[in-house]
Amino acid sequence: MQRIVIDVVSDMVCPWCYLGKARLDLAIAEVLDEVSIDVNWRPYRLNPDYPPEGVDQKAELEKKLGGAEKVEQAHDMLKQLGKEVGIDFNFDAIKVGPNTLDAHRLSLWAHAEGREFQDRVVTELFRANFEQGLNIGDHAVLADIGEKAGMSREVVTKLLASDADKDTVVAEIDAAQQMGVAGVPFFILDQKYAVSGAQSKEVLINALRDIARMKLEEHRAMN
Repeated sequence: MQRIVIDVVSDMVCPWCYLGKARLDLAIAEVLDEVSIDVNWRPYRLNPDYPPEGVDQKAELEKKLGGAEKVEQAHDMLKQLGKEVGIDFNFDAIKVGPNTLDAHRLSLWAHAEGREFQDRVVTELFRANFEQGLNIGDHAVLADIGEKAGMSREVVTKLLASDADKDTVVAEIDAAQQMGVAGVPFFILDQKYAVSGAQSKEVLINALRDIARMKLEEHRAMN
């Protein structure tokens, strides 16, 4: 069985990233018997200039998208797409548009404990923001999410109160942008192939199968 490593560059306040994760999860489940897949979640910040306390989400979105009507149209489409993959978007519940630097730090620390920890943390960060309307820039909310995923609440709380790994997260985002990542989600497969945007489950399945086939052919050619 061929092994594929997927690095997903994303931000937890990006609804298309949440859709992309759900579709990727479905694609992985489909090819589980054919391909071994490891997923790493990499940081990106759509709103790096937001203050630590966050901003008024409704006002900022209307400013960014060009008014309340445009926001409503975008949300209606996303709600429909979300239903197809089991996401219950609750945009009205989101009052604070957070700075996600600390959320990405939590994801980084979870990855250090294991990919399964990181996957649980990332899932809960998306769910907290988009389905529960929680402020994922708030340290208490992040500590709750870390604890729920199996991490030590005490350790997470202490780390959040420090500047630990802020530079690491920012440097990783800079590296992604220098590599050409200008929007998220962005999937990097085996550090060779790229898939941009929240592609359908079928597109992702085909990409995984194609890469697995090419790797098998390369392996056979070498032997």
